[in-house]
Amino acid sequence: MSTIIHKDESFQIIGTCFEVHNNLGPGFLEIVYKDAIEYEFKKANIPFEREKEYTVNYKGEILPHKFYADFVVFDKVILEVKAVSHITDKFTAMAINYLKISELKLALIVNFGELKINHKRIVR
Repeated sequence: MSTIIHKDESFQIIGTCFEVHNNLGPGFLEIVYKDAIEYEFKKANIPFEREKEYTVNYKGEILPHKFYADFVVFDKVILEVKAVSHITDKFTAMAINYLKISELKLALIVNFGELKINHKRIVR
């Protein structure tokens, strides 16, 4: 039987997202949900970094363009916040790339754009 990576941390992160969705519902821009999530993380003393910057090393050369993960929570989990009709393969690919360059093991994509909150776990 396999173990769920960062189970407790994931539970807290997803719980925070449900709290935000329960209070705001669908229909806002991503930035509103990010602001609310930041508020809830601070209130719960959950350690996070917002808009975490990552560089891309290509054959020993750092490329000029950077990636910005919405949140890195507990120094372990990337949280990508979306407010779209559904989670697409493009968002999944982006999360996989964030995991590659960050060397973290888990990304969560949370979509607030649907009537019911939806999320996806990406494990590297």
